[in-house]
Amino acid sequence: MEVKSILYKTVYFPLIKIIIGAVVCIASYVLVENLFIYLLELVGIQGELKFLISGVATAIGVIVVYKYLFQFYENRKVTEISGDRFFKNIGLGVFVGVLMMSLTIGVIYVAGGYKVESVNPIWYVVPALTMAITSAIFEEILFRGVLFRVVEEKLGSYIALVISAFVFGLLHMMNPNSSLNAGISIAIEAGFLLGVAYMYTRNLWFPIAIHFAWNFTQSTIFGANVSGTQVSKTFITASIEGPEWLTGGAFGPEASIQAPIFGVILSVVLLFLCYKQGHIIKPFWKK
Repeated sequence: MEVKSILYKTVYFPLIKIIIGAVVCIASYVLVENLFIYLLELVGIQGELKFLISGVATAIGVIVVYKYLFQFYENRKVTEISGDRFFKNIGLGVFVGVLMMSLTIGVIYVAGGYKVESVNPIWYVVPALTMAITSAIFEEILFRGVLFRVVEEKLGSYIALVISAFVFGLLHMMNPNSSLNAGISIAIEAGFLLGVAYMYTRNLWFPIAIHFAWNFTQSTIFGANVSGTQVSKTFITASIEGPEWLTGGAFGPEASIQAPIFGVILSVVLLFLCYKQGHIIKPFWKK
């Protein structure tokens, strides 16, 4: 009986739960993506169509694995990835993501640092569209669905926000052209904001949509680097010049001074709404 009790406490210890959730989700991402790429190549499907299909399949695979993993693991209905208010959450999230990045680029434009060189065919956005959707779903499930949610259950909303934002920013410092400033900016404007976005709706589709729209608008529409990486085909080919504090340098506008400012403003607004709606979870010692 004592052995069973120790085993139960170990398996359901928050850190172990996070590790299991992360490992299973990462493994499912890698396995599904590689399996579909192999199968598509086997039937002669190559190029952008191959990555389009494999990207969609990978995103669906990660969602399904997350849902059934925690449905079994925690013996509950996984409501945070349900279709409840799906279109409202997606629509609002896309609006927020597009608005934030448009304002960020707008500041660079007003300062004379952003110039449109050419406008390319609309089909240029298709490969990046799939990549943006897949990465947004995967990262939000991993960081908000697993890390933030599990920490929040035990340590409360505020500590979960700090921990998940710190980890999110730290991991982005491994990206190309990153820096301490870039990591801090990502932690504030994305890590903190996306955590609050999840708290506000208690649904992952809202932060997924913000994450997707932010990245897609930044890279594929405005033609800027996203988290240190350049997208090969963009709707707008642009030149971005100016001091690094304004443009974000080679990392992209996410590392500019205005991006975290807009992120903080929106986070404060959403956090206030969370407080008003009773969405703040207290740490275990205050329950």
